[in-house]
Amino acid sequence: MKRFITQSLMNNLHKKKDVYELTRLNNLFTRNEINIPGFDDYRVLKCDFHTHTVFSDGLVWPDGRIYEAWQDGLDAIAITDHIEHRINQDLLNGDLNQSYKIAKTAADDMELIVIPGVEITRDKPLGHFNALFIQDANLIEKEDPLDSLAEAKKQGAFIVWNHPGWPDNNVTLYPIHEQLITKGIINGIEVMNYKDFYPKAIHWCVSFKKTIMAGSDVHCTISGMYRNRFRPMTLVFAREKSEAGIHEALLARRTIALFDGYMAGEIQILSQFVKSCIKIKYMKNSCIAVTNVSDIPFHIFNEDDSYMLPERKTIMMRIPANHLWTLENCFVKEDSKLSISINELRLE
Repeated sequence: MKRFITQSLMNNLHKKKDVYELTRLNNLFTRNEINIPGFDDYRVLKCDFHTHTVFSDGLVWPDGRIYEAWQDGLDAIAITDHIEHRINQDLLNGDLNQSYKIAKTAADDMELIVIPGVEITRDKPLGHFNALFIQDANLIEKEDPLDSLAEAKKQGAFIVWNHPGWPDNNVTLYPIHEQLITKGIINGIEVMNYKDFYPKAIHWCVSFKKTIMAGSDVHCTISGMYRNRFRPMTLVFAREKSEAGIHEALLARRTIALFDGYMAGEIQILSQFVKSCIKIKYMKNSCIAVTNVSDIPFHIFNEDDSYMLPERKTIMMRIPANHLWTLENCFVKEDSKLSISINELRLE
């Protein structure tokens, strides 16, 4: 690196200036473009619906969250600051909507969708909930958390039960959650959060017809946290790239949770998604060429054979006698992976 900088300086020394600018560093940010195909008429929106800023217990200013999200290749982000836990309250005079307002100004410039939200925070057995698509966060601050949830629903909020296994590593469906599910208060459940994966929560989503979600729950800076892998995110299959399009898709449960190369989703959505990512071509040498057109790797298991299908790569293998594949990194239930016939992946 030093010789390139030195050469850049040497090339400009003849200009006799007081300051020699390294113009090759003029780019402000670099975006990681994530290639994930949609299916039918749906487009994939990469979303993180769980983030925090200095307006609760985070370490980043709201517009910093926007710049991070844009660089990470996201299409949408939600600011979900705690309404009860605000460690900088004595220093920051803004109301509960202030972090969203700051983020929204930056997001509009970056053409990124920012969803207004708050996190309603209580100890177990109730736990934490994100209220998304709210109108006024100030009205949601109540002494009784059930009143907070009721106000959020009154505002048309989409309610997500956050990290059901935190902080005790017990993923438990308490009676209060059964009541909230029965009453239609809970719309979605995080099956992946920060660095945790809760397979049991997939079963709840499928059984109770709740939307499968994943979020980073990021508090500090996110750069480098996931070792060049994607942050936990919710893949939303929307008809249009807009806040309304995302809201409609979440209510329709067209989502896949993505985290560290693992995916979780309803079988219909996940199977359609895999079909859009993996293509098979029969070769003349009794082999098949298997192409992954996405930026997500797949782990294929067939009988006693295991294959890694890297992102944006084609591998060649002998035609298997058993045409049924199991995608080891694609969960459709707590203890069940997606199975699919290679005939459904065939590229004519």
